[in-house]
Amino acid sequence: MYSARCPSYNILMTTKTVQPDSYLTLNYRLVLPGGEDYINTFEDNPATVMFGTGQFAPCFEKALLGMSTGERRTVVIPPEEGFGLHKPELVQWVTMETLKENTDETPSFSPGDVIEFNAPSGAQYAGVLQSMTEEGAWFDFNHPLAGKPITFEAEIVAIL
Repeated sequence: MYSARCPSYNILMTTKTVQPDSYLTLNYRLVLPGGEDYINTFEDNPATVMFGTGQFAPCFEKALLGMSTGERRTVVIPPEEGFGLHKPELVQWVTMETLKENTDETPSFSPGDVIEFNAPSGAQYAGVLQSMTEEGAWFDFNHPLAGKPITFEAEIVAIL
């Protein structure tokens, strides 16, 4: 926090800054290496997040620390600090039988589609369809942003 005395009134003025336990409202944008937006709340409604709860990735929280209301910042987050490196072992073959078990109807997918699967534990996970044959399909279960540097731009609207 920044403190300053206001000379004419002799009062202490304090400016809040983003801390590890902050609850704040912000506009932010994630930009892919090609320049296209992945997420952009500047054009919609701002987001409200509570730090340390998993609502926001730690790399984004780290970039916001110390900012004050109205401040705008842009940082490039390398893959290893963002969504991780792309892991080839997470590109896997899924049989047509498994695809049918995970959909209500006959699968009609196109490369690039994101398909959700049910794990035996009841959890869900998603994969991006790479290619498909009559026997099955190749899916990439990496995060879609894995292996990519991401530009993160944010402006603090309010620190609550």
